[in-house]
Amino acid sequence: MSKDYSSKLPSEYRPISMWGYFGYQILFAIPVVGWIFIIIFALSADNINLRNFARSQFCIFIIWFAVLMVGAVTGVLSSMFEAMLH
Repeated sequence: MSKDYSSKLPSEYRPISMWGYFGYQILFAIPVVGWIFIIIFALSADNINLRNFARSQFCIFIIWFAVLMVGAVTGVLSSMFEAMLH
């Protein structure tokens, strides 16, 4: 006999379903719109689980951005694009 305690929790503590995480991850993967939603959810989501998930996605975005900037500054990206074109 399983008991569902999540219905008794306040809305800000309710867990997100697996399909919820899946859908949010697809939403956050959209290039510009997803980034805007990441910032909105990371700063103002009522559900703590959604806010923390958006913050983790935002951290991943910042890490990728930093890696791309280091690659662009060192010229690695330009040499990769040049190699792809020839």
